[in-house]
Amino acid sequence: MLNRIFSYISSNIAIDLGTANSLVYVRGKGIVINEPSVVAVNQKTGQVLAIGQEAKKMVGRTPAHIVATRPLVKGVVSDFEVTEQMLRYFIEKVHSRKFLIGPRPRVIVGIPYGVTEVEKKAVKDAAKNAGAREVFLIEEPMAAAIGSRLDVQEAGGNFIVDIGGGTTEVAVISLGGIVLAKSLRIAGDKLNEDIIDFAQEEYKLLIGERGAEAIKIGIGSAYPFSNGAKEKRELPLRGRNLITGLPEEILVRKIGQTNCLGG
Repeated sequence: MLNRIFSYISSNIAIDLGTANSLVYVRGKGIVINEPSVVAVNQKTGQVLAIGQEAKKMVGRTPAHIVATRPLVKGVVSDFEVTEQMLRYFIEKVHSRKFLIGPRPRVIVGIPYGVTEVEKKAVKDAAKNAGAREVFLIEEPMAAAIGSRLDVQEAGGNFIVDIGGGTTEVAVISLGGIVLAKSLRIAGDKLNEDIIDFAQEEYKLLIGERGAEAIKIGIGSAYPFSNGAKEKRELPLRGRNLITGLPEEILVRKIGQTNCLGG
């Protein structure tokens, strides 16, 4: 009886709980939340100050006792309590209407391929403590294949590569199951680190993670431009010169299929 009542007042949701960003899907509405997996916590009181986009704005701009952290590392839960707070925030944001009782939705959560039973239990427990009535887990390669409209039930093989923030999932899917898969702990965050390292080594410029990510998203591309070398994009990259200690700006340029940094 209670399950039937909750089914009327709660939206069944799917959560892509990522290292860098988390997405929430509601059936019939599509993706309703797409926010960074970042939580700002006051370490003196343990109070959660902000979650998602508001917390990301605080990165690098907070006093020492306020830390903006990611509760997931390489796709798995590293801070159970903070992950629970983040999931509760997502569930309550989906159910913005006010009820006499809190929402108790059924939730499906994507997890990296090959995680341990302990890691699976951590995700389930965090979701249930955040208010989920039932929790189902789906491996990210399978979720990505279904979301890409691949016929995962056919006898032929489907090859999929899902690049996230902390992990890259590579899998071959056939007859509704994963035939072979591997979860690599190299993904979008590693690209940010490479941009930071390159700026330091090549131009002695110290930049932050936000700046590196802005460059990656702004002009990074795995594909060549449609009109080749005729098209040029530029973005400023600001940081601190490691030799002089002064603020400095360089231009990151993409011309055709090549990326280059220029002062």
